[in-house]
Amino acid sequence: MATSRRVSRVAELIKREVSQMLLNGIKDDRVGTGMVSVTDVDVSGDLQHAKIYVSIYGTEEAKAETMAGLKSATGYVRSELGARVRLRRTPEVVFIEDRSIERGSKVLSLLNQLELQRQPENGENEEEEV
Repeated sequence: MATSRRVSRVAELIKREVSQMLLNGIKDDRVGTGMVSVTDVDVSGDLQHAKIYVSIYGTEEAKAETMAGLKSATGYVRSELGARVRLRRTPEVVFIEDRSIERGSKVLSLLNQLELQRQPENGENEEEEV
């Protein structure tokens, strides 16, 4: 139980620190191409690996450029984490694009379209209920 609490606490620390780095630490211009935010961090039980999920707003080209920039900044991010978060060993860092917000948005859009199609046109059925 204490281990899972520690892992989630470390994940939260990493999320906060990487979010700060995205705002003003990473100098790679490609990272600034799309708006980037850290959506989640998954840390292994032994604290050796950290998957950092990022949501990127922009065109497919901007997303690809941003991911390339993040991949090249991995060493910098890891060394900064080592300096900012006190752990025996700094975890290996991997950035993963999180498209769940995008998928959720598409699903909502489809649901809204279905709702519009189901509504009676010009109140046809409303008159029958009177």
